[in-house]
Amino acid sequence: MYYEVSKEVFDKLPDFVVGVVAVTGINNSKEYPAIEKMLEDNSNKVIEYFAESGNKAKNDPCVVPYREAFRAIGINPNRYACAAEALMDRLAKGKGLPSINPAVDLGNAISLKYKLPIGAHDMYSFVRPDGTGRGSEDAGLEVRPATAEDTFRPFGAPEGEFDNPEEGEIVYVSGHEVRTRRWTWRQSEVGKMTEKTSAVLYPIDGFEGFNRADVEKAMKDFTEMVANYFAQSGRSCTVATGIVDKDHPRFEF
Repeated sequence: MYYEVSKEVFDKLPDFVVGVVAVTGINNSKEYPAIEKMLEDNSNKVIEYFAESGNKAKNDPCVVPYREAFRAIGINPNRYACAAEALMDRLAKGKGLPSINPAVDLGNAISLKYKLPIGAHDMYSFVRPDGTGRGSEDAGLEVRPATAEDTFRPFGAPEGEFDNPEEGEIVYVSGHEVRTRRWTWRQSEVGKMTEKTSAVLYPIDGFEGFNRADVEKAMKDFTEMVANYFAQSGRSCTVATGIVDKDHPRFEF
C-alpha cells in the first residue's frame, strides 16, 4: 500500500510534511482503559491550557500556521477549521470529547498531546487509483486536488448519498473516493473506524521548520502505544512509519 502527496500540493505548501503511521493487526472491539484515560487526561490538559491562556483555539500559535496553509490552498479557515483546531475549540468551549472507539481515541489523544491534526483511515478500505482492488497491496491514499470524478460521502450519510467536492479542492482521496474534504477538515463515512477495523493509517500533518519534531514524537508515541495496547490475542500488531515531504512525496508500506 502507499500514501502520496501530489506535486500540486507541495507547490502551494512547500514546507508541508506528513508523518505516516500504518498499523495492522489491531483489535478495535476491545476496551482499553489506558487509552480512554490518556484521552481524558490530554483533554483536561487542553481545557486547562486554554483556561489559563485565555486564547481562542484559532489564535493559538500551534494553529496559526494551519490557518495560513488553508488560505494558501484556497480554503477559508474561518469557515473550515483543521482537525486539531476543531478538537481544541470543542474542548475550550466546554463541549467535551466523547470516547468513540480505541483506534479513534488513540489518534485524538495524541493529536491533543502535540496539537497536531491526525486522521484515522481504515487501510482495508483503500482502492487503487482506478477504483479497483479494495484492500489490495497496491491500493493507497493520496492528498491531491479534487477532480470532477471524485465523490464524498458525508459522515453519517446513507450508502449512495454523495457530495461532489469543488474541482481543485485539496482532499484526501483513495481512487475517486474522497476520504477527507478541504485537506484536514472533515472525514467521510467511507473508511471510518468501526469495531471491525483491524488496520489503520494515521497521517500526522505538520510543517518543516515549525513542528516536524513534534510530528516525529507523535510517530514514536503511536509505535510505543500500539505495542503496549493494540494486539489481538496471540498476534502482535505491526507498525510501519515514514515521513513524506516535497523530496519524498510517496511512502510505501
